[in-house]
Amino acid sequence: MRRVMLVTHAGRPEAIRIARRMARALAASGIGVQVPEHELAPLQAGEDDVASQALASGDETLPCTGTDSAVSCELVIVIGGDGTILRAAQYAVAESIPLLGVNLGHVGFLAEVESDDVEHLVSAVVDRSYRVEERLALKVNLLKGADLKWSTWALNEASIEKASRKRMIDVVLEIDDRPLSRWGCDGVVVSSPTGSTAYAWSSGGPVVWPAVQALVVAPISAHALFARSLVVAPDSKVAVELLPASPEGVIWCDGRRHHDLEPGSRVEITRADDPLKFARLHEARFTDRLVAKFGLPVEGWRGKRAFR
Repeated sequence: MRRVMLVTHAGRPEAIRIARRMARALAASGIGVQVPEHELAPLQAGEDDVASQALASGDETLPCTGTDSAVSCELVIVIGGDGTILRAAQYAVAESIPLLGVNLGHVGFLAEVESDDVEHLVSAVVDRSYRVEERLALKVNLLKGADLKWSTWALNEASIEKASRKRMIDVVLEIDDRPLSRWGCDGVVVSSPTGSTAYAWSSGGPVVWPAVQALVVAPISAHALFARSLVVAPDSKVAVELLPASPEGVIWCDGRRHHDLEPGSRVEITRADDPLKFARLHEARFTDRLVAKFGLPVEGWRGKRAFR
C-alpha cells in the first residue's frame, strides 16, 4: 500500500478538520496515512465516521513514533504554519522524502498550498503530479576542545545567542578556517537561503533566492563598526567561537532543537550532505511568492511590454 505521513498542528481546530478531510480522501484513493502517535487521538475524535475509520489504528493508518517513522512513506504532508513544517522536517530528513505544506499560518513561507486547495493537493498526491525541489540544509557541530558535544541539522538557521538578557556574549567569527571579526553581541544567525526570510531577515540579513547556493551570516545587535550581514560560498565552513571570558550562550536550530554553550565552545556550520526536499504543485516564481507572502506593494508596475 502507498503511504504518506500526515503532520498536523493538532491545537488548531481548522487543522484537524482539514487533516480528517485529507485522510478521508487519501484513504478513498487507496493511500494509507501515518501520523505521529501524539496527534492521533485529536484527529480521531469527532462525529465523522468515515474520517475516523480512515484515521483508525490498523491497516489504513498507523500511529508512529521516532524521527524514522516515515520510513515506508513517499511524502510528508504538513497542515499548519512554518513552525509545524519545521517540526515535520525531521521526518522528511530522516528518510530523504519530500515535504509538502498546507498553510494555516500568518505567512507560511515554506508552505506550498493554502487551506482551500486541499482537493488539488490530494489529486496531485494520488497522481504523483508534483515536482521535487531540493533546498540546501545546514549541518551543525558543537565542540568543546577536541570533543564533539552535539551534532544536528537545520533547514532555516542555526542561531548562537546569549543565554541571559543581562549580558552580551563575546564571539569570534571564522570563515574557512580564518578569523574574520570579534563581536560583543546578542548573537549570530547562520542561515540557509530558505532561512534568509526568517530569523536572519529579521536580524537585518538579505533575502536570498532559493536557487542561489550560499550561506548567510547575520550578527544580532553587534557592538562593532564591522557588523554587516555576510553571504558566503555554499561550501564554506562558518565557525563561531564563544570566547573563554564570555557569558554562557545557547545554540538554537530552527527554533526547535537547542544546546547550552559553555565559554570556550565552538560551533561549526556547513552545508549538510543531503538537501531537504520540497514537493511543489505550482510553478510560482520566488518573486511572486515574496510579493504574496509579505504583501509587497507593486501597484503601477507595467512590465516590459509597456516599453516595446
